[in-house]
Amino acid sequence: MNNKSKIQHPDTHFKVMDLIHKYPDISQREIAKQASISLGSVHYCLRALGEKGWLKVKKFKNNPNKSAYFYLLTPEGVFQKSRLAVLFLRRKKQEYDQMKLQIDALSKELYEKN
Repeated sequence: MNNKSKIQHPDTHFKVMDLIHKYPDISQREIAKQASISLGSVHYCLRALGEKGWLKVKKFKNNPNKSAYFYLLTPEGVFQKSRLAVLFLRRKKQEYDQMKLQIDALSKELYEKN
């Protein structure tokens, strides 16, 4: 998956939005670390979420650290985060089911040989 498609991937948007929802004063650097994406990818993802109207970004007033921001999901952003959460869970459940089938098949194969 190239960098641009990773930034636009629904799982990335969900992870970033979930972190913002839980920690509105989270830094871009911390989002990158927690979401396992580059700092540049976080920047572009936040920009995309803002352009969609799902996220508002505000600077902290009277903060000596001029690069400190406060992120807020809009009502549409909260709705979209919920929608993305359902899709994320559905995909992960399918991955789990497929992985379980593979594990069961391999286990059966190994135990039949012994």
